[in-house]
Order: sequence, then structure tokens, then C-alpha cells
Amino acid sequence: MQWSIEQLALLGAQDDGSVCRRGFTKADCEGRQRVARWMEEAGLSIRVDAAGNLIGRWDGVEPGLPALVTGSHIDTVPTGGHFDGALGVLAGLDVVRTLKASGRRLRHPLEVIAFADEESTMVGCKGMAGTASFDPADYTTSNGEPIAVNLERIGGHWPSLASARRDDASIAAFLELHVEQGSVLESRGDAIGVVDGVVGQRRFSIRITGQANHAGTTPMDLRQDALVTAAEVVLAIETLAIRHPGDPVATVGRLQVWPNAANVVPGSVEMTVDLRDLSPQVLEELVDGLMQNLETIGERRQCSIAIEPQFEVAPTPADALVIEAVAASAAELGFSYSHLPSRASHDAQELGRRWPMGMIFVPSRGGLSHSAAEFTSAEQCRSGAAVLLKALLRLDQML
Repeated sequence: MQWSIEQLALLGAQDDGSVCRRGFTKADCEGRQRVARWMEEAGLSIRVDAAGNLIGRWDGVEPGLPALVTGSHIDTVPTGGHFDGALGVLAGLDVVRTLKASGRRLRHPLEVIAFADEESTMVGCKGMAGTASFDPADYTTSNGEPIAVNLERIGGHWPSLASARRDDASIAAFLELHVEQGSVLESRGDAIGVVDGVVGQRRFSIRITGQANHAGTTPMDLRQDALVTAAEVVLAIETLAIRHPGDPVATVGRLQVWPNAANVVPGSVEMTVDLRDLSPQVLEELVDGLMQNLETIGERRQCSIAIEPQFEVAPTPADALVIEAVAASAAELGFSYSHLPSRASHDAQELGRRWPMGMIFVPSRGGLSHSAAEFTSAEQCRSGAAVLLKALLRLDQML
């Protein structure tokens, strides 16, 4: 498996050690071709659905059973690492090879999927789950080309996108192995993360309007300083997450100031706020707290504050049976493990809206991802693949 990770990383390799294999690009197409060849060599039957998903299938011994599905994506961000997404696809192939080498076949069919364009449009997983939009204007692709053109390039078919939606009875469960992309497992000293679900997101834009004025002639007690007001808002948002029971996160990731001059009291500020948690109730409580804080701060600072929703993504909890299978498998193999949510979106988030879903995390050194510094050791990758295999075997008997 380590060899295949290294070989795939050569496609889109950058001088700084990162990988740029954005969805639908030449490097992505070459990567898909290479994975398809590896699927064929492993004895899988291959097809590409209308949403561009590359699907390798190995039939089970009992006809008519729904498929156990694993996989992830091979497209990257502009400065991606070697492991994000790719590990899940290549570990799925490793599971097939291991089963075949041992002469063992599952009751259920086993599918390994490389989902299309996870890092941008998520058209692959959304198409399969039936949550994809049919309006091409809703797709902002990384290469700027229409989604229909991009899908055709990888073997998909935009006019038939609805056909990518799988029947309820076609999938028994979906299990995705992924690098954590954070530092929780490393800080805990655990080998395996048992993912309780993928968090929901609430994102807003906030505009603070004060009064631009001369920095030298405007007394401190007569200012309507939008930036100082924004500073209070940023700290209030941080406090919301820190003080809330549980472990939500809240981030102000972008801040723009006008007129942005050294000798002018700032007159207006725009910022974004990103709220994430696994509980819908916690997300609502965070939003309510945010609204109250904005009102209080605006009145005290004599600045108007407007807030506008940008988007909302519902949480996707992992299935209890799949969680149990992952935890029991890790324990049986002697790996230390702990539970945690996934605070990044994954293909599993969309698949889990329709079918029982689970995820397995392995540590990311220093918590770094989406960069050349992303690293998970060969031993850690093998540990994750071993848990994936064991959990799929358990699910094959339990479902």
C-alpha cells in the first residue's frame, strides 16, 4: 500500500513536495486511470457512474445482498499532501488483495470507490447519495469549466446525473479510512480514531458599520470604531465555543477593513464566522449566543452589526453498529483508540445521510494536512488498513 501511495503522489507532484491533483485536471485523470488499472489487477469489475465515481466491485458469495462500500477520493487541494483521500481508496484495494491472498470472500459484495471531486464540488458523493443539485450554476469548479464538461472528461454524464443515485437497498454500509488532518490522536497517543460522526456547519458573514474619521483629531470616547468592535466580536465568538459544554469550534477566518488606512479610524469591517459541532442543538445554541453577543456589542460600541447566512450543512452521525465494529476491531488488534468527531467534510458525510456510515482515523503528524508537510507513517497506514479489514469482516457477519 505504501508503494501505491508514493506512486499516486507522483501524479501532480510539486517542487515543494506537495501534490496538486485538483478534480478534473490532467493529473486527476491520470490518477484515476492508474487507480482503475490497480482495481483491474486486483480482480475488481470497474464502472464509472454518471457522477464520475470510479467504482470497483468484487461480488460476494451470497447473491442479492447489498454491498459493503469503502473508499474516499484522490483529488487534492492546490497544495495537497500524499495521504488525504488517497489512503482511503488505496487501503480499500489493499483489503481486497489481502482477502484474495487468504482465499476469503465476503458474504456481501465489496465495493471500493474513488469519489469524484471531493475537494471542490463533492459531485461524486452527492450524486450517489441523491443530494446533488441539478442546476449547473450551483457548481463552482476549481478549473472554472462547466460541470458538464468536467464530468464528461472523467467518464461521467451530466444529463444522466440522477442515475448516479443508488437505491436504498444497494448499500449495506459505508466505511471510510482517512487521515485525521488534526492533532487529537497524536496528542492522546492513540493509534486509531473511532469517528462518531461528521460535524454540521453554520457559516455567516458579518458586516460592522461605524464611522470612518481622522485618527488624530477624533477623541477616543467619541469614536465609532468598526475594527475595535470587530475585535470584541472575534473574542466573543471564541468564548462562545470555549465555554459551551462539549467541544464545538468557532472560527473567524476572514476579516476585511475599510478604509484600511494607517491614519483613519476604521469605518466598516466584514468578517466570516464558521461554527461546527456534531449536535444540531449545540449549533443552534451557538447561533443564538452569537446573535445576542452581536446585539450587545453593537449597542455598547454604537456600531450597527448585520449578519447574513452563507451556508448550512447538517451533521451526519455515524451509525452505532459501524462504530461498534470499528472500536471492537481496533481493540481486538491491540490498537489504542478513542472516539472523536470529524470536523472536516468527507464523502462519508453525504453517504451517511442515506446508509449506515462510519469512519476510521489514523494520526496526522503535527496535525498538518493540505500541505507538503502532511505525513502519516507507513506503520500507521497499515494499522488503519488492518482495522478497516477487520471491521468490514465484522460488518459482513453482522449485517
